[in-house]
Amino acid sequence: MTEAAEGRYLPQTGLAAKLNWLRAGVLGANDGIVSTAGLVVGVAAASSDTDTILTAGIAGISAGAISMAVGEYVSVSTQRDTEKALLEQESRELEQDPADELNELTAIYHAKGLSAETARKVAEELTAYDAFAAHAEAELGLNPDELTNPWHAALSSAISFTVGALLPLLAILLPPTPARIPVTMIAVLLALALTGSISAGLGGSSRARAVARVVIGGALAMAVTYGIGQFADVTGI
Repeated sequence: MTEAAEGRYLPQTGLAAKLNWLRAGVLGANDGIVSTAGLVVGVAAASSDTDTILTAGIAGISAGAISMAVGEYVSVSTQRDTEKALLEQESRELEQDPADELNELTAIYHAKGLSAETARKVAEELTAYDAFAAHAEAELGLNPDELTNPWHAALSSAISFTVGALLPLLAILLPPTPARIPVTMIAVLLALALTGSISAGLGGSSRARAVARVVIGGALAMAVTYGIGQFADVTGI
């Protein structure tokens, strides 16, 4: 594997990769909560008509979910293309210089703490069993049979966004008209505190800082759109 390839790829396998997928889902839900909350609060501040709020909410959820899905599909497709290119390069290197690749695999296991003799034996046995899979896992952190799927990522992103977006939409529609905006703001801030805490826990960062960031950001978004809605209502725009 060349140094250039090493610089382009940071391996993620096993539990770490699964936690990152889960964290991405939580963040997708967080995006759905914030964007939809801002939209429906702004509309509710300008109009008390339930049909208008519902239409705006559904349109916002649809547009947001599609945007998230397309963005995730493009991003993961790029990642998959990179993974396939690295695997193809690794396959070529194994064909062109298997002895050097065996030495490289030995060095990897020696660097992980095995003795030189044991590392060599492990490298030889893995090479005899499946050289390509051994190098893909050790050098790239990849399983050739389990590359990232852009369609799965797109669907997951769209679903997580939609699930998060449903909360503010229901919160604005179900209460009596005078209580709509206060109930929605409280529900949204509590939900954001939860997603911020979960995200921080999965990422191993400070829960307090993460919660503060998302709650303040969500409150600011709703305050801005509420102000815009009020201005539109007062001026008759």
